Amino acid sequence: MEFIQTNKAPSAIGPYSQAVVVNGMVYTSGQIALTPEGSDELLSEDVVVQAVRVMKNLEAVLKASGSSLQNVVKTTIFLADMGDFTTVNEIYAEAFGSHKPVRSTVAVKTLPKNALVEIDAVALVQD
Repeated sequence: MEFIQTNKAPSAIGPYSQAVVVNGMVYTSGQIALTPEGSDELLSEDVVVQAVRVMKNLEAVLKASGSSLQNVVKTTIFLADMGDFTTVNEIYAEAFGSHKPVRSTVAVKTLPKNALVEIDAVALVQD
């Protein structure tokens, strides 16, 4: 088991790792729209800006884990408002391109730091 920490994505805001690699699989923690520079304030209150930053953070954690968005097999999207589903879906689709991992999307009452979107992933480590 290898715990992952990269300065290309925000540090964990609690007692957990950005990701862990186990038996050739990467399990990421949920990413919200914090910046890698260490601010504990959300990048914006705009769901588009947040979703773009979340995907960048997720990509950075996957890369540090020896993986990529193209190796993701499962994601979970957490939305503070299901009304943002279409907007987040468009940003998600653009980030993944033709790759279509399985996914769950759930609406939640609140997210850490009152984020509008959080995404985690499970991916294969690249050979």
